Amino acid sequence: MTAHDIAVGATPTADELDEFAAEARAWLSGHLARRDGPNPSVAVFSDLSFERERALLTRIQQWLRTKFDAGYGALTWPADQGGAGLSPLYEEAFADVEREFAHPGQHELTSVGTALIAPTVQHFGTPEQRRLVRPLLRGDELACQLFSEPGAGSDLAGLATKAVRDGAGWVVNGRKVWSSGAQFADWGELIARTDPELPKHRGLTAFLLPMDTPGVEVRPLRQMSGGSSFCEVFLDDVRIPDSLRLGAVGEGWSVALTTLGFERGFSGANAELGGGYAQLLEDARKLGRTGDHDVRRMLAAVWVAEKVAALSVQRGREARLAGDEPGAMGSLRKLAWTQRMKLVSESAAVLLGPRLVADAGDGTFRWIEHYLGAPGYRIAGGSDEIQRTIIAERLLGLPPEPRADRGVAWKDIPR
Repeated sequence: MTAHDIAVGATPTADELDEFAAEARAWLSGHLARRDGPNPSVAVFSDLSFERERALLTRIQQWLRTKFDAGYGALTWPADQGGAGLSPLYEEAFADVEREFAHPGQHELTSVGTALIAPTVQHFGTPEQRRLVRPLLRGDELACQLFSEPGAGSDLAGLATKAVRDGAGWVVNGRKVWSSGAQFADWGELIARTDPELPKHRGLTAFLLPMDTPGVEVRPLRQMSGGSSFCEVFLDDVRIPDSLRLGAVGEGWSVALTTLGFERGFSGANAELGGGYAQLLEDARKLGRTGDHDVRRMLAAVWVAEKVAALSVQRGREARLAGDEPGAMGSLRKLAWTQRMKLVSESAAVLLGPRLVADAGDGTFRWIEHYLGAPGYRIAGGSDEIQRTIIAERLLGLPPEPRADRGVAWKDIPR
């Protein structure tokens, strides 16, 4: 049963999912080698040179095209966007099977383009703008987020990058930071301030920015994990035609929240990112430490956390099938995911001891890539503190935090 043979929108039975998984496994066997054991990589962010990172992206883009052309690349998307219009259950079944094979891996930039920006453009874009969706899903075009700024990180609505109307377009000046993969991106989803006279949430507008536009300068930032996938982006008199405005003027906050909603729902969706119980257990056996009480306790904690995460995914799946929106539950899952990554780091430290910081030549030193990279996801997509505030206010119904800038024009807010 291939993606092309399934009734659009149908809720699958367990037998139908098993049949689909078997067909997907057969197709994958014709394109990839089977993986022998757990994925050896436990890196959260890659430590690669520019050339090696570009080569990795090229391999991932080629794999995205292969899947898309075979009908496996956009299983839940509508047919007019090259998708199959299937239940998310099929997408999850394919992902489970794909993990059995040695695929090219992943990169933040391709994940942002396919899982965050493509659905945002589909939701807010004009018919002309929506022509970008298919190339994003297929990996032909790469897109980054241009949201955070040095003076407005977690307080995204406080951003200062200006977009001033100039005839049939806009002139943008400002600076963005923490833009994953911007040095390789073809497009950027940009949020800018278009009316400083309004309160901060209401004076924002979203744009699609071609990254080769004159005045755009990208500077990669070296991370403590060694890589430079994060970037700072400088915008100096950058001209954007109004035809690339995404959504209505002043609705940039709604566009940003939609993208962030996809991000929080996507966070943790890839169970392989950064490794976990399987890799820890493999190294515990290699080092002969499975009998150590502290190691066993940490392994058990990671195993339980992964099982709880799987149940959370199941709950989210059932909610989507019932027609519910993710809402603040995405923040709960994102927070749980970052806490689980922290637990994996702590477990690696207990297991390895000095091997975590000194290469013993036995392959276990790779865990330093996890330990140094995991804290980044406690900030990306909204910090842990922001997620807790969302959970408190929107899930638990607690009184909102006092905000002195509520209803105040952005230009009058002290900075």
